[in-house]
Amino acid sequence: MSIPNDLRKYAPATQRNREPILEVLQRILPPDGVVLEIASGTGEHAAFFAPRLSPRQWLPSDPNPELLASIASWRELVPGDNLYPPLDLDVRASVWPVEREDFTDFSASAIAAIVNINMIHISPWSACLGLMAGAGRLLPSGGILYLYGPFKQNSQHTAPSNAAFDASLRSQNPEWGVRDLEEVVAAANAQQLNWVETIQMPANNLSVVFQHS
Repeated sequence: MSIPNDLRKYAPATQRNREPILEVLQRILPPDGVVLEIASGTGEHAAFFAPRLSPRQWLPSDPNPELLASIASWRELVPGDNLYPPLDLDVRASVWPVEREDFTDFSASAIAAIVNINMIHISPWSACLGLMAGAGRLLPSGGILYLYGPFKQNSQHTAPSNAAFDASLRSQNPEWGVRDLEEVVAAANAQQLNWVETIQMPANNLSVVFQHS
């Protein structure tokens, strides 16, 4: 299918990780409600997950205008009506768009889960803290926060490739880098988000699942 003014971008990793991530999401997400995706990037994950996770509604977001345009283009290819237009959302903001009075698509109370894929290692630590704060504000009791990406465990890299990736990230921006899982869990706990499980994923990545108390 062709799209007029096609602004889609592509991330090669999406093709490799979307099926394993989907398998986890099908198991751990609540059966209905809105899933807010933070830092949706190209929009490929949103376009892939939304029709496969129906009747849940999928709400993508990103702060980057070019990526918001890419997400919107990918959305045009998605069958069904459970993928919302993308939100311009900076995770570090003290009030997210879905919390504002002028947001009328649905009540913020409809958000049952938050999904965040490959963000916290390519952003400042303040973005991880902002994610946890927002999830703490928005998620209901029992609501799910799902993270995916590379992590250190007990302050040690889990593979030489992750150590090399970490060095590359920090050379690009000293505020970036592979995070220590224990520090992420502590930041989540401070927002009443309790660790549930850590799942080994392909390519030395982890899925980490939290639940709001």
